[in-house]
Amino acid sequence: MDSALARFVWETRYRHCGPAGCERSLEETWARVAAAIAAAEPDPTTWHARFLALLLDGSFLPGGRIIAGAGTGRDVTLLNCFVMGEIEDSIPGIFAALGEGALTLQHGGGIGYDFSTLRPQGDAASGTGTVASGPVSFLQVWDAACAAMVSSGTRGGAMMGVLRCDHPDIEAFIDAKRQPGSLSHFNLSVLVSDALMRAVARDADWPLRFPAPGAAPRRVLRARDLWRQLVSAAHASAEPGVLFVDHINSANHLRYCEHLTATNPCAELPLPPYGGCDLGSLVLPRFVQRPFTTDASLDHAALAAAAALATRFLDDVIEVSRFPLPRQRETIRRSRRVGIGITGLADALAMLGLRYDSPRAREAAATAMRVVREA
Repeated sequence: MDSALARFVWETRYRHCGPAGCERSLEETWARVAAAIAAAEPDPTTWHARFLALLLDGSFLPGGRIIAGAGTGRDVTLLNCFVMGEIEDSIPGIFAALGEGALTLQHGGGIGYDFSTLRPQGDAASGTGTVASGPVSFLQVWDAACAAMVSSGTRGGAMMGVLRCDHPDIEAFIDAKRQPGSLSHFNLSVLVSDALMRAVARDADWPLRFPAPGAAPRRVLRARDLWRQLVSAAHASAEPGVLFVDHINSANHLRYCEHLTATNPCAELPLPPYGGCDLGSLVLPRFVQRPFTTDASLDHAALAAAAALATRFLDDVIEVSRFPLPRQRETIRRSRRVGIGITGLADALAMLGLRYDSPRAREAAATAMRVVREA
């Protein structure tokens, strides 16, 4: 390996140790992974060789769950993260959703939830004579469950919690992580609608409603006051983030059959209920020809070939992966989402002699992504 740090990361995060001993090199790890994923193919021998060449070349880096879990025999998922199902607004529904999340965390997947379905703090609970404690209180329940799983020796858990910008408890949600250490296993994001942004632009009122936009307002705020509170909290504690939910759905190729309201814990991937992140990265510096010379260039043909092979690899991951829940398997195998990104952009641009902030660098990056997308 290139460095002691790289070897340390491999040994502590990805090397498999079984009854026959531990993998002795990264090459043995890649052989394990390639064989496991090629098992989905009608000709595993041929595809094992192709996948192994792609991994040994260093031009494609599968997601961490794939590297750590494929071919180990462990009962783990190969997908990094999941968005979970809708939380039913009842005690049985809430704890059923918590149980699904705990099972997914146990299998190695991060989780994301939309808490907008939970009634606001102070509302009467159905037929019990009690009042609801609100979404923020249940974030704390999820956070405690995740902490308990971490302390029991499983991989550290990651979660995303989101709430609609018109939910009556949105202000408490925005401020939920201002105190250091609070909700430490969660990232938080607000679902920001086009309607809110128009209201901010007009300095208009902003009604808070539950359970849906057509319901009668519970309270009315000034839209700019809510926006300032959101910006202030993000400045003070780096959270919550914002998810422009209407734009997310308008850009979704599957918008005709699904509605997106939540993301994985890192928020780069909006997913439907029970959807998952099947991820890998193309290592862009590997495709630079004649680096640090005046005629350095990016090998678009090689990048396209690697992108096509990586797509097949990740599609096979869907077939061989275990899934904590049957509904995850059904959803993910039906939509077959894969996420192929690039890594090493700054290094590649330096090797091409391009300033990171220059128009030529932006065009080079855009061209590379067009090649990946079309391949």
